[in-house]
Amino acid sequence: MSVQYQKRHFNVKEYYRMAEAGVLTEDDRVELVHGEIIEMCPIGTRHAACVRKVGDILSRLLLQTVIVSIQNPIHIDDYSEPLPDIALLKPREDFYSRAHPDPSDVLLIIEVADTSVDYDRTIKMPLYAKARIGESWLVNLPKDLIEVYTDPVNGSYQSCRLLSRGESLSSTSLEKLTLRVDDVLG
Repeated sequence: MSVQYQKRHFNVKEYYRMAEAGVLTEDDRVELVHGEIIEMCPIGTRHAACVRKVGDILSRLLLQTVIVSIQNPIHIDDYSEPLPDIALLKPREDFYSRAHPDPSDVLLIIEVADTSVDYDRTIKMPLYAKARIGESWLVNLPKDLIEVYTDPVNGSYQSCRLLSRGESLSSTSLEKLTLRVDDVLG
């Protein structure tokens, strides 16, 4: 006889109740994706440096035209609240103090991947496409390139451009945003 295993999926309210009850703590590196609590990989030095550097560049370049959100939740739906490395958000006076930003607030998502490339590409990019986030970048540190995803339709991005060192990267959602790939990769 075979035994059937069932996963228990959690919604966002249950996820936060676990935090309130102490089951999850601020020190836990987890995110909620498709109802599953996903333990995130430890952040290596190159990953951390890339996130800090890109966050700093974007803050200076886009001064007061966007909110640069670093490793904070985006409320996708009742079962997903990922923590992208960087999200560029529409400006709001309250800095989203009443609720986490949702997909309509997001101008651009940037995921920096060292050991999590496959997860970010196969799970998170489709999640962002399904949420109709118009542009997402995957900074692929092992391959030394940036994958630029645009044109979300029916849960998948229709366009993926690969940019290497020596090239420039222009955002499709933010006309003032052009970066050198070398500046992002370090």
